Amino acid sequence: MKLTDLASQVLHNVIPEIPLNKITALLEKPKHVQHGDLSFPCFELAKMRRTAPPLLAAEIATQLTSSLIDKTEAVGPYVNIFLKKDMIQQRIVHKILQEQEQYGTLDIGKNETIVLDLSSPNIAKPFSMGHLRSTVIGNAIANILEKSGYETVRINYLGDWGTQFGKLIAAYLKWGEEEKIRNNPIPELLKLYVKFHEEASVQTDLNDEGRRWFKKLEEGNEQAVSLWKWFREESLKEFHKIYHLLGVSFDSYQGEAFYNNKMEQVVQMLEGKNLLKESDGAQVVELDDPTLPPCLIKKSDGATLYATRDLAAALYRKKVYQFSKALYVVGQEQSIHFQQVKEVLKKAGFDWAAEMHHITFGLLLKDGKKMSTRKGKVVLLEEVLQEAIQLAERNIESKNPALPDKEEVARQVGVGAVIFHDLKNYRVNSVEFSLEDMLRFEGETGPYVQYTFARANSILKKGNWESEEIQKGLGDSYSWEVAKLLQEFPEVIAKANKGYDPSIIAKHIVDVCQAFNSWYGNIKFLQEDAEKGARLALVSATAIVIKESLRILGIQAPQEM
Repeated sequence: MKLTDLASQVLHNVIPEIPLNKITALLEKPKHVQHGDLSFPCFELAKMRRTAPPLLAAEIATQLTSSLIDKTEAVGPYVNIFLKKDMIQQRIVHKILQEQEQYGTLDIGKNETIVLDLSSPNIAKPFSMGHLRSTVIGNAIANILEKSGYETVRINYLGDWGTQFGKLIAAYLKWGEEEKIRNNPIPELLKLYVKFHEEASVQTDLNDEGRRWFKKLEEGNEQAVSLWKWFREESLKEFHKIYHLLGVSFDSYQGEAFYNNKMEQVVQMLEGKNLLKESDGAQVVELDDPTLPPCLIKKSDGATLYATRDLAAALYRKKVYQFSKALYVVGQEQSIHFQQVKEVLKKAGFDWAAEMHHITFGLLLKDGKKMSTRKGKVVLLEEVLQEAIQLAERNIESKNPALPDKEEVARQVGVGAVIFHDLKNYRVNSVEFSLEDMLRFEGETGPYVQYTFARANSILKKGNWESEEIQKGLGDSYSWEVAKLLQEFPEVIAKANKGYDPSIIAKHIVDVCQAFNSWYGNIKFLQEDAEKGARLALVSATAIVIKESLRILGIQAPQEM
């Protein structure tokens, strides 16, 4: 039970005229520990009873009794409540040790299905830093939803169709070498794509050739389809290496190409509902929202567009997965596009479109500028991750050279640092990228949280901890701060779920680690006394919550560092 719920119930016995949920909403957490654990302001009750708030506070303070309340005091218009720390702490620790990693699991979702559209890189192009945010934010949100009782379907909606593939096929047939592409697929395909654009600026008929090859691809030309499949397979192999490093997996890789044979049905459906209008030879759906431009469904040459494809995808996913919600974890620049798609579906009579949500996020910045180039090249995510791992390895080598499995720990720390640095920021904000800052072992970083987990494990190992029935809790203020934060974990999950916001979990676990390390700095954990078992039990409970928080964020927790 939450501390606020516990206090609300006791207060409700004394002031029944205020509903229980209202009392909970009114309860405050005092800024200073000398003012208690919770504080109840009497202003609203004073209006109802037509009594001065300080008089009411004094009266209520004398009436509050519970086996879990140590004392109460009236300070002006406030009733300050001091809880019995040892008894409540014992309850909190017992619950966590009993439930282990299931602690904090909620039943908000009732096993309903939510589909998430995340990551979605373009094939035959490098996996850039720009795709990192969609991947790690989407993965963490999916984990939060699962922790909250939902079933999830993670869809990697690959950018695997469009005129650029006609250009790439044309470029390969002119200048490509099979062996080079097999050895180094994405950089070589990118070189061909860049060369095509350079040459096309001089030979304008090259663009027509690219369009011809894309038309052949759409018509099922054997050579075009064979090359496209090969480019796609080679790209996916490269992407899988990065997903493996990040620890991210998907339930579906159905990209844009999958919906080619489903778009004509969308056009016919819109025609059947008299929603298509002609505009300069193109087919559009005019929207009721005056702030949105008409949604372009078919170009004047008959070609379909992103919107047509996304409409087909939404209808297909609803039919196959029967989702209760569909989340699109895509950058802010796509906002108008998703509003248009949603409005078209609503206009076509699909009420479920109201449960399609665009989960936006900000840019990745380097020195305040959009992170897209380094010496004229795309910044490759794999290179950044490898650099982070090497930096972590050097840190370990200088601090703990005898550490077993150094390479694996360095991988967990390096990759974890990159992920944590992204997720500790509210997703809508842009993020300044700095490997040095990410890999610090102090402050709000992934390595700091991982190191705290390793420290807790080390204490448990040295103390020969074995989970046992805890006969008592602790009364000191340091351990109480830790216990209070651990007790908030289910509430933190609920808030993160409501706002699709992993940063709530990242910030909370930093608070837990800071409180734990403050406790560590002031208490002799392994001292042989009557409280040793209770101390180690709280250390174990802390380790459980840290590890589970990191797992939800998509980060591993090394046992030693």
